[in-house]
Amino acid sequence: MNILFLTLGFIESRGIYTDLMQEMRAKENEVYVVTPIEKKYNQDTSLMKINGLNVLKVKTGNIQKVNKIEKGISTLMLEKQFIKAIDKFLSSVKFDLIVYSTPPITFSNVVNRIKKRDRAKTYLMLKDIFPQNAVDIDMMKKDGVLYKFFRRKEISLYNISDYIGCMSQGNVDFLLKHNDFIDKNKVEILPNTVTPLNIGSFKKEEINKIRSKYNVPINKKVLVYGGNLGKPQGIDFIIDCIKENEKRDNTFFVIVGSGTDYKKISSFIKENSIKNTIIYPYMPKEDYDKLVKACDIGLVFLDKRFTIPNIPSRILTYMEFGMPIIAATDKNTDLNQIIETGKFGLWSESGKLDDFYENVDMLIRDNQSLKQMGMNGRSYLEKNFTSDRACSIIMKHF
Repeated sequence: MNILFLTLGFIESRGIYTDLMQEMRAKENEVYVVTPIEKKYNQDTSLMKINGLNVLKVKTGNIQKVNKIEKGISTLMLEKQFIKAIDKFLSSVKFDLIVYSTPPITFSNVVNRIKKRDRAKTYLMLKDIFPQNAVDIDMMKKDGVLYKFFRRKEISLYNISDYIGCMSQGNVDFLLKHNDFIDKNKVEILPNTVTPLNIGSFKKEEINKIRSKYNVPINKKVLVYGGNLGKPQGIDFIIDCIKENEKRDNTFFVIVGSGTDYKKISSFIKENSIKNTIIYPYMPKEDYDKLVKACDIGLVFLDKRFTIPNIPSRILTYMEFGMPIIAATDKNTDLNQIIETGKFGLWSESGKLDDFYENVDMLIRDNQSLKQMGMNGRSYLEKNFTSDRACSIIMKHF
């Protein structure tokens, strides 16, 4: 099969999309990936081979780490730029399957064009239910022009999709409840997945060396958060956790990431001379993985206002490294049920500081439980969240 994958993601490093596409390629499919290369990198649109994948990098406007207006304009221009690039570089390829994910929801025209041209089947990997998630955290008004525009785009994307893969049962239920025009038979669970590496544990000396490199104490339990730092994470609650942690002598926070509120957290740490938390901007995955491996507990944060059952993909890194997870999220996500089923962490509602630290204390007081939960996470990952499994879920339809 010739498979076309449309994505905003970076396809050269490991991750949920790269691993899945490599798995599809391993099943003797020819995989073509279309992805943006932002104009700030001064590269023209080009087609190349990267690790066996045919990658079409399309020159676009700037999308990441720019103001909302520039990001919005660049996102709206993506479709035309993708269509133009596909027509120029891939016009001779007849695609059997088109795979795409949200975000963004603005790919409906390019998907529909290729679907009609090649009579291809289409599969939507639903990772983000937009624009409702923007309404939840007051980034958009439900009666506004922007919401109505993006809602039409969302509906169009659902209608042209032959199959829709959702991250969890909660996502499936939410999608069908709020979009009764969707045929339930084309909706299924497609979890976030990776191809797990065989990772051995660090020796004590290696852990100490890595912690020293990043100014992390060797005599405390270290809780790490890695990922986006923006409104969806509920930054004010993260700051509350940082403040409370200053009163403690046995726990230390490491935060690694980027996003619209990175500066808010870093400024708070600097202005208040915070000693029990350190923050780093985005770092290469290899370096980040080593740092995570030298920590004890993985953290997940989501804004308490979300009505959509989000399942952050960052849990996969923690699980891969055999780390227990402490999650503080909205009460509508079914992440808590997944964690409870797999027995690989603890959950509390975002905004409830006492409950959060009760979970922290419960984990750090017992090294054996800490280790067992981490092992449970790795085991649950291998059974449920592998790219091989995701590939099988998608390909069984074709």
